[in-house]
Amino acid sequence: MSEYTDHLRDVFALFGPITARRMFGGHGIYHEGLMFALVADETLYLKADDENVADFEREGLGPFEYHKGGKVIRVAYYQAPEALLEDRELAAAWARRSFAAAQRAQARKRKPTRKK
Repeated sequence: MSEYTDHLRDVFALFGPITARRMFGGHGIYHEGLMFALVADETLYLKADDENVADFEREGLGPFEYHKGGKVIRVAYYQAPEALLEDRELAAAWARRSFAAAQRAQARKRKPTRKK
């Protein structure tokens, strides 16, 4: 855990307990065993999907990107609004939406495929 990820426990206190796990030089942020956020270079990113990506876009927040094999890879996590780091109610609202996006993604993974 870093000082930043320790601080996120306070930030998300109204949302519920979180844990952080090291990954790829950053941290995955979990609630109830499901990753809903990540931290890279001391920047918080929240899970996004078709149902909540417009919230991030309205705020002018971009996706998490990294370079691999000369290509830019974008994942379904968008930069969190700075204001939520100082406002626990705002943090809880954004966390709930991102956790719901993570739940939807998990449900899609579990959906059985139909044989033809």
